Amino acid sequence: MRKGFGSIVLDVAFRHLAPFMILYAVYVLVHGHYGPGGGFQAGAMLGLALCLVQLVQGHDAKPKWGLGMTAGLVLACVGALIYVGIGLAAFVWSGNFLDYGVLPIAAIPAEARALGILGIESGVTLGVMGVIFVIFDLLTRDKGQGA
Repeated sequence: MRKGFGSIVLDVAFRHLAPFMILYAVYVLVHGHYGPGGGFQAGAMLGLALCLVQLVQGHDAKPKWGLGMTAGLVLACVGALIYVGIGLAAFVWSGNFLDYGVLPIAAIPAEARALGILGIESGVTLGVMGVIFVIFDLLTRDKGQGA
């Protein structure tokens, strides 16, 4: 998949669709920590927006976005580190794993929990986005490229 499907119509449609995909994904992330879910769905939408870039513009779009399989792996690892880091930070302040109320945030415990959940959901978002991009990159790789 070296060459994209880049007709002028698809390119213009993508340029108008991608910002709304990203905006909606951020909305799902921010709203998701008040309701069920959020991080996984936002990560899936952001990962698919990156895959759409690859589909429309081909693999030549990588240098412009600065993304490749290595960057996807880094995003996935950073997301996991954020999740575990926030969870373990509660141990430092004599709490349980993922007990956001004990974190030293200048807010009432309910607001500290909401900010902690937002941090956890952000880590999940980065992790899912990275994994989706790595899977897509592996599936569309030329057979002669190797692992």
